[in-house]
Amino acid sequence: MKKICVIPLRKDSKGIPGKNKKKMVGRPLFSWVLTEAIFSDLDAVYVFTNDTEIISYVEREYYWTDKVFALLRSEENADDTASTESTMLEFSEEINHDYNVLCLLQATSPLTLAADINTVLDKITTEKYDSALTVVNTHRFTWNSDGTPQNYDVFNRPRRQDFEGLLIENGAVYATNKELFLDSKNRVSGNIGLVTMSEETLMEIDSLADWNIVENLLMGRQKAMKTNQRIQYLVLDVDGVFTDGGVYYNKDGEMAKKFDMRDGMGLEILRENNVEVITLTSENSKLVAERMEKLQIKEAFFGIKDKYSFLKQFLATKNSSFGAVAYVGDDVNDLTNMCSSGWSFAPANATSIVKLNADFVLGSASGAGAIREVCETLLKYNKRYD
Repeated sequence: MKKICVIPLRKDSKGIPGKNKKKMVGRPLFSWVLTEAIFSDLDAVYVFTNDTEIISYVEREYYWTDKVFALLRSEENADDTASTESTMLEFSEEINHDYNVLCLLQATSPLTLAADINTVLDKITTEKYDSALTVVNTHRFTWNSDGTPQNYDVFNRPRRQDFEGLLIENGAVYATNKELFLDSKNRVSGNIGLVTMSEETLMEIDSLADWNIVENLLMGRQKAMKTNQRIQYLVLDVDGVFTDGGVYYNKDGEMAKKFDMRDGMGLEILRENNVEVITLTSENSKLVAERMEKLQIKEAFFGIKDKYSFLKQFLATKNSSFGAVAYVGDDVNDLTNMCSSGWSFAPANATSIVKLNADFVLGSASGAGAIREVCETLLKYNKRYD
């Protein structure tokens, strides 16, 4: 049974301009649900958008998986009046209806997890529902506009623990079998199954205030998933961690970067103590590549914008997890990995938001002994597990 999903994205947004590409915890908003879809039981994941910049980003960033595709959406189905169903039908026709189960994921629901997607799919594949969607069980009392209560007796107010509450769509995940979708032309129909998600997933991102709330929820969730264990991998950003963040240019381009020689010895000692060293940078720099080769860092990755997805995949290939990672970063594009890793470090001159969310703010600045300080700290930490 072929299970696929579509993530429809519009280029323009009225409430928050460029919302789908705006960085939430240092990553484009749409990449949160896209990453979870990649690591779910879906067989294929399609980003369907009229934004060619997003298409280029997807094709460039997710080369490491064969599950992700980016397709161009028509302008007609990307304006304010177009329905999600019309977009789904256009998408289905575009791929010649090549699926058994079609899942709809919303980029504006970044709290969605792979487990939520899998549970919705199971409603159809295992429990034999025709379609399914995610809901939130909220224990709120609702009222009509005429001043009458909808779901409780004001003279017999129930206690929260005695109140069943209301099931409300949170707009995160929908799934349907192909035959009913093409017949009803609706995202759900027939015998519909419900999957309950946590109450905070009811948050909708319509304003910057909503954005800030959801961003804090995401950072809190990632931190709550941290585990204490022996550190097996030290993952380092480069600019602003190995270097002071500066670069010297001449008329031919990048000319020089400054590295601290003491860092190299610290990394060598760390490797001798069975900690693998990995570098992860969004830049493509010949100078950095040469320096990494000199330091004998074999796992050096360049041009990586979505560092969280890439590292998640890397760890999966090692049969490991973020709990085994110590991460050193200095700017917002490192933030998700820092919130997720077992230990996170920020150089003394890192950006304020990074230092605020790091487990450990170093006494040394980047390019001036920060990495050496990390190495010595990790050696002491790992002794409790040796």
